[in-house]
Amino acid sequence: MATKIAKQDAKFFSDIAELLTTARSNAYRVVNSVMVETYWNIGYRIVEREQQGKERADYGEYLIVSLSKYLTDIFGKGFSEANLQNMRRFYLTFPEFPTHCVGNLSWTNIRTIMWLDNQKERNYYLQEASNENWSSRLLERNIKSGYYRRLLSSRKSGKHKENVPTIASPAENFIKDPYILEFLNVPEDLTGKETLLENALISNLQKFLLELGKGFSLVARQQRVSVETEHFYVDLVFYNYLLKCFVIIDLKTTKLSHADIGQMDMYVRMFDQLKRGEDDNPTIGIILCAEKSETMVRYSILKESKQIFASKYKTILPTEEELAEMIEKENRKLLST
Repeated sequence: MATKIAKQDAKFFSDIAELLTTARSNAYRVVNSVMVETYWNIGYRIVEREQQGKERADYGEYLIVSLSKYLTDIFGKGFSEANLQNMRRFYLTFPEFPTHCVGNLSWTNIRTIMWLDNQKERNYYLQEASNENWSSRLLERNIKSGYYRRLLSSRKSGKHKENVPTIASPAENFIKDPYILEFLNVPEDLTGKETLLENALISNLQKFLLELGKGFSLVARQQRVSVETEHFYVDLVFYNYLLKCFVIIDLKTTKLSHADIGQMDMYVRMFDQLKRGEDDNPTIGIILCAEKSETMVRYSILKESKQIFASKYKTILPTEEELAEMIEKENRKLLST
């Protein structure tokens, strides 16, 4: 049964509870940081010891097995052979302890990241998972969906592809191609069902915001923009506080057309004139479409515009091979435009 609290004491009690919650959270971060650094040091010592016994081909395996038994007898769980191998890999993957970003990363997240082959990709996920406090489930989902590689594939200039986050246009650091929307639980073919897609996005808004990236907040859906005697309705309107601008999204469940691009160009111009504040940067428009062609991108305003982008969406999580093929296809398009 909950304790009855006098009205005059409620705020005081709440403040005390907040102090304890903060203290526990800080204590967890400190303990976690110390343990992660300890695991790195254990990995370092294992590698150092292996090198001293390198004249024996099986010494490394013997060392891990024996050390696991010894530590388990003393400390219990947490020092299996597999986990000691992970500590060893932790050191080998990061020969210099990454103090700038592992303080609030769980050991689970670090294990997930260190198995990635690409160094730039590892560093990206370390930084983002730390800065954005990604859960282990969200980190795993973003890695499986190729979050980092999809950001790279949206670049309009091939020479920038390996530089994250320094790129030609600030907006391009936020645009992905394709967007992976497997969380919507909708059919793969949504032709003619824009309303279904929009409703599903709104129903899964938190996950959609995470997929969009940092700094997004929803402003409106089907926002009316009026010019003289005509009214137009924009599917989804967001504001990004990092880019300091409106981001408008038009949903298309068919292949991208010239009409779609022209419509988005008009929406962006209208928002810049009618909605944009004095301190806002130019409006960004994203056409989220089921498919697009290289010709359409090459010979339209999409090629040069820093305000209008077209990205495909996928409603199922692609396999590693499918994702690699999609990204490679987009990269070839970029290099040819």
